[in-house]
Amino acid sequence: MIHENSKTMPRIGVAIITKNAAAHLDECLKSVAWAQQIIVLDSGSTDATLEIAARHGVEIHQTSDWPGFGIQKNRAIALLNTDWVLALDADEVLSETLINSVQSAINSEAAAPVYRLSRLSNYCGRWIKHAGWYPDHLPRLFQRGAAQYSDDLVHERLIYQGDAPLLAGELLHFSFDNLDDVLDKINRYSKAGAQQRQSRGESSHLGKAIYKGLWTFLRTYFLQRGFLDGREGFILAVSNAEGAYYRQLKLMYLNEN
Repeated sequence: MIHENSKTMPRIGVAIITKNAAAHLDECLKSVAWAQQIIVLDSGSTDATLEIAARHGVEIHQTSDWPGFGIQKNRAIALLNTDWVLALDADEVLSETLINSVQSAINSEAAAPVYRLSRLSNYCGRWIKHAGWYPDHLPRLFQRGAAQYSDDLVHERLIYQGDAPLLAGELLHFSFDNLDDVLDKINRYSKAGAQQRQSRGESSHLGKAIYKGLWTFLRTYFLQRGFLDGREGFILAVSNAEGAYYRQLKLMYLNEN
């Protein structure tokens, strides 16, 4: 294990941003307890998030503003002083296989600058294997200075050069525990997505909103085979369509006002 030989092995740090993330933060932090440094950057939690983080003995930092996901993640990364960075969301948990893969990768003499992780997401109690959600290969592990996040308000991207090998094991993502979570995220993300599009000079109208919603449902449920995920596959396709529909409507009203 890394913590047993930390003097001779590259140090790895974990960067996590939080706001009211108590639901799965305990599991998340347990899965990275072997890391030498863990940063939790919070932006105003009112639930048990900070208590859980304190119980795990991680470094807690707080911001009074919310600049968007990309900038906030870069802030958390900048607080680390490790050779390697593992960027996680508070609702993500590393499987044992993935833990071993990460440890092997960072201690390899031929380590790549950036690695991708395979994320498997849970939607209202069901692990989604289709619907455009899986396989979901995300660059999350990288050497300091080799990557940074885009400044996007939402749906931020990790920017890097070259190839990023895929590590074995799953990053378990508890994305939505129930329909209340789904509806809340549709509202928040559609608003942020509309603001982001407006800042880029994009426009929308009712017809575009209807088209985007219908196309998103058809793509998710049929082209991406969401129907193979049963009941939750259909619900997911509908919620994806709602997100696309309301994002365009909110953009329309933002431009009008």
